[in-house]
Amino acid sequence: MGDNREIVVIGCGAAGGTAAQFARKTDRKASITIFEKTMYPQYSKCGLPYAISGEIPKFEELIEFPREWFEKQGINIFLETRVERIDVKKHLVVGRQGGTVIEKTYDSLVIATGARPYIPPIQNVYQNGRLLYGVHVLRTIEDARQIFFEIKNDEKATIVGAGMIGLEVADCLYKKGMKVTIVEALPTVLANSLDSDMSDMVLQMIGKYVTLFMNHIITGVYGRNGKINKVFIKNKETGEEKEIDTDILVIAAGIKPEISLAKKIGCRIGETGGIIVDKRCETTIRDVYAAGDCTEYIDFVTKKPAQVGLGSIAVRQGIAAGINAAGGNYEMPDGILQTRTSRFFEIEIAAVGPTEKSLQKNLMVSGKFKGSSLPKYLPGGEPIIIKTLIHGETGRILSAQAVGSNAAQRINTFACAIYNEMKVEKLRKLETAYAPTIAPTLDAITLACDAAYIKLKHHKKSSS
Repeated sequence: MGDNREIVVIGCGAAGGTAAQFARKTDRKASITIFEKTMYPQYSKCGLPYAISGEIPKFEELIEFPREWFEKQGINIFLETRVERIDVKKHLVVGRQGGTVIEKTYDSLVIATGARPYIPPIQNVYQNGRLLYGVHVLRTIEDARQIFFEIKNDEKATIVGAGMIGLEVADCLYKKGMKVTIVEALPTVLANSLDSDMSDMVLQMIGKYVTLFMNHIITGVYGRNGKINKVFIKNKETGEEKEIDTDILVIAAGIKPEISLAKKIGCRIGETGGIIVDKRCETTIRDVYAAGDCTEYIDFVTKKPAQVGLGSIAVRQGIAAGINAAGGNYEMPDGILQTRTSRFFEIEIAAVGPTEKSLQKNLMVSGKFKGSSLPKYLPGGEPIIIKTLIHGETGRILSAQAVGSNAAQRINTFACAIYNEMKVEKLRKLETAYAPTIAPTLDAITLACDAAYIKLKHHKKSSS
């Protein structure tokens, strides 16, 4: 190794690309190298559905930092290069680009290998070792392009999974004129983001646009002339089976951390299947850092391990990993809030913190408010529903969920409150901006907290 620090980053997604950028900001003289297995540098995976729908006109516009940008920063980037081996003792990374072997030594290594789509056990979904033609996942630009080129107006599409990605894809295919069916194994949509009372409202709203089979699993597919033609589904409660004609099947059943390289070198893997990292995003192997969807981190509220799957967290981890790999000092917060949002079928949803199923019910009180984004006397207001969960003894705010107008920004306020361990009594008195054409005198945030505070008082009386 030379006199200057040598940093190697594996993966150029949101986490890896950010790590390289902040490593360069921290150490202007370091030798920084990125190995990326695909042909694209850092781009927005979250924007893929909107490139399919045409809202983003060209797939290339998803690229946030092109190859030339990294090169101008003095960062060596090897695209279409797969890392085959890491030698921790020699501090060596071995990659392969076509028939060329590339070796790089390192002082610090950042693993940002992301995640891969989870494929449920579906009969006949593979043909000759590959997904049957017409069956898709959505993780890369290549995946999105394939879906885009197969879309035909008035044809049938089936989506497996009713999480955020599944619903976003369903919305995009609906906008392209397809008849969309969603198959979900759980009783309601967005089970990892919203409580059932909130998600049931979303379920009713999207039922106007698509056909839904809740509490169903997909058991098999049928192909005709090498292309998907039907899917077979089964009701989990009754066992009743049904076949659905389909021209495209998109599997959005979640992701699994890509940890094979980390596991081989002895990085400790957590109970969620991700690489365990500390506040500095360092793994259990010295000088080896990890960031993004391949990792797990502690949930701020429950203090339990949580799988990282949000781009916003991946970027923040990338900042930490990059700065620390370059000799700086940067720490993540004590846990992640998992602040999340999405929009589909003209519905905006957002949430922060754990859902009810992750909390002890006997130590939890909820408050909910349904109202309008404007005063009642002013036409044009949009519905907003907010729910907050608070600790039944201390009154500390634990989580919040919103459906409707400006949901994301309202949830951002709750995120600030949770991060600062604020109690509901304080947040309910928050002075919010008011003007008749913009917002009511008392915002839905404070009114949801009022409802929770009243319940909290009753809860304390009944338990005393």
